[in-house]
Formats: sequence, C-alpha cells, structure tokens
Amino acid sequence: MLNREDAAPMAATAIEVCASINGVAAATWNTLAGDDPFMQHAFLNTLHETGCACDDTGWTPQYLLLREHGALTGALPLYVKMHSYGEYVFDWAWADAYQRSGLRYYPKLLNAVPFTPVGGRRVLADTAPRRALLIEAALQLAHDSGVSSLHSLFPPPDQAAAMQDAGMLLRHGVQFHWNNASSGAGYADFEQFLASLNHVKRKKIRQERRRVHDAGIRFEWLAGPDISDELWVFFNRCYRETYRLHHSTPYLNLDFFRAIGRLMPQNILLVVARREGRAIAASLNIHNGRTLFGRYWGALEYHPALHFETCYYQVIEWCIARGIATFEGGAQGEHKMARGLLPVETSSAHWLAHPRFAAAVEEFLVRERDSVSAHIDELSERNPYRRSAPAENETPRNEADG
Repeated sequence: MLNREDAAPMAATAIEVCASINGVAAATWNTLAGDDPFMQHAFLNTLHETGCACDDTGWTPQYLLLREHGALTGALPLYVKMHSYGEYVFDWAWADAYQRSGLRYYPKLLNAVPFTPVGGRRVLADTAPRRALLIEAALQLAHDSGVSSLHSLFPPPDQAAAMQDAGMLLRHGVQFHWNNASSGAGYADFEQFLASLNHVKRKKIRQERRRVHDAGIRFEWLAGPDISDELWVFFNRCYRETYRLHHSTPYLNLDFFRAIGRLMPQNILLVVARREGRAIAASLNIHNGRTLFGRYWGALEYHPALHFETCYYQVIEWCIARGIATFEGGAQGEHKMARGLLPVETSSAHWLAHPRFAAAVEEFLVRERDSVSAHIDELSERNPYRRSAPAENETPRNEADG
C-alpha cells in the first residue's frame, strides 16, 4: 500500500494496489464510474472472472484504489502487460526497438479497458486533486516496479492534459463516429439521415441495403433481457468465426458474453440477422443511453453488404429510433466514412523509463501528430454529407436508380 498524509481536503489518504476488485462493492465502484458501461464493476470484473483478462492471458490487474479515511474516493484501472495485444494503440515498433537495443519492453503498465478501443474516463475520481494523485501514484508505481513504461489509452481530453502535466507524452490517432443531428435536432428517421448525405453515398447505401433485403435477410433488435442463452451461444460462434477468418485468436469467451448479458442487460443491444427464420449473423453493441459503441460482429454465411447492414445501418436506425446522440464505430476503418461516420481525433498518454527512448519517442510523436492532423484534414475533405441539407419534403435527385 502506498500511504500519503496530506492537508485537507486530501487528508489521511492511502492508495492501495489491488489485484482484484471482487472485494469492492459494485455500487461504490459504479458511483465512481458514472454511466460509462466499460468502467462498470460488472464489465471489468467479468473480464477477470471469466479468464479473458487475467494472469494467464497476460493481463494482470494492479488497480490503484484511493481511500480517504477508509472510504473509496477514486480508482485507476491498471494492468501489468506481457504483450501489446488487445490494446488498439500500437506500440509494437517501440517494443521491437527496445529488444534490438538489448532491453526488455515487457512487462509494462497499462491503464485501459481490455480489448476495448473506446474513449472514456481512465481515472475515476470526482476532483482534479484526486485524479492528479492517482496519476502520480501510477507513475510512481511504474518507476518503483522497474517496468519499461506506463500507458493510458483513450482518456478524455481533460485527463490526457492532466497526464501530460504529470510528465507523460501524448499520442494522437483517429476513429470514426456518427452523430445523430439534423439542423440541431436528431434525425426523424433513416430516410432523413440518407437525405443529409451526398448523392453518391446515398445511392451506394440504398444499393447495399437492397442487396441484403433481396437476399431474404431480415433483422431484429434485442435488448439485453430479451437475449436468450441460445442466442448468446449463436453470437459466440459468430464472434469466433470473425477471428478465425482473420487468422487470430479471440479475446473473449461465451462465459463473458453470458455474464454481461445477465449483469448489465440495460446496456446491451444485439442485432440479429435472419434468413428464412434462421439466425446467420449478429452484431453486439453496448450503450449508456447517450452513446452506442459498436463492439463485435460475425456471420455464419457470406452475403454482400451484410456486414455494413448489421454493423452500421441497423445500428444507426436503432440510434435514431432511441434518440442516441453518438455511435462510435470502433478502431480504424476509413470505409466507415461512406456510411456516414466522420473522423475524430483520439488520444493516449505514455511514459517511458529509459531517458534515451523517451526522447526518441517524444520526437516521433511530434512528427506523428502532424501526420495524424494532416490525415484528418484530408479525410474531412471527403466528407460524405451534402454541403447544404435538402429542403423539407424535397426529393433528392436521381434516386430511382439508387
């Protein structure tokens, strides 16, 4: 335990290094996490309890818990990592450079949600001094434990800035998000969303949707309580098939899917595609009532445009119907722009113990940020939306062939 005595309001504080949050009351933890579904006790603890993120898979929990007079007032999810899989901010080149120099890059410390490239609070505390104390403690733990580095993935701008103030280096990337907006209000329906796109993109989406419909494929939207065990078994097959096709090993398992369906059903949307009544594909999405996060998908049959319909068009329709403000499409994928998602800059923060490598990485990140900024500018020039929205009740031109 790291102990620290400070004057009020941070009096009698202690920071505990915790290998499991099993002993932390879920309600207490969730008060810190707020409405972020990926920081909820159920989501994080289920990753550990089902063997997805644990010692055996190279994710050893080392959570920092901030206590004041015994009460939990802050937390920082932290992992000792023996590899860089499941992170989506790629540092393989850094690891390779360490190895070629005769140094060990692993183990390292990681502040992130395992296997989940979504933005959100990475330091769970309600005041800036508490957050600063936890960041300082994470850096101290990294220094004292002799790891090569400490990384925080996808923190919000204010927390990224606090990490930079504490001496960490900022890195920038790009994702693609959809926003539910039309003249300042949400879209009335999918057709109004289509009308906001330029003719080429609108026509392409209509063609793709028609292909799926003409193949006899129909869809259902299932909230967590409505997902049967049979469907979880089916979705797990779809999920594993996706990894098989990419010659990769799946990170999650059926026990995990079953558990989050049971423990946090209010946050789950499963889109199921059926042909002749038989389930053939599905996408799993997680939401908090304001933002929906597209997470995993898979199919047991191939059909042209089935992926786009299951993962984007059905999800956008659901968001419009429910008044969801934002749909985050996950990591990478410029093809998402053709489906109405736009580029958004993301951040991560990094500290490296070796001074020479830290200086080299800092120089690299300056160049990379310029490249990312230029890339976002170039992507923005390919904005799929109309320069001006069509007038109410206006029929977009040449739609008969689209």
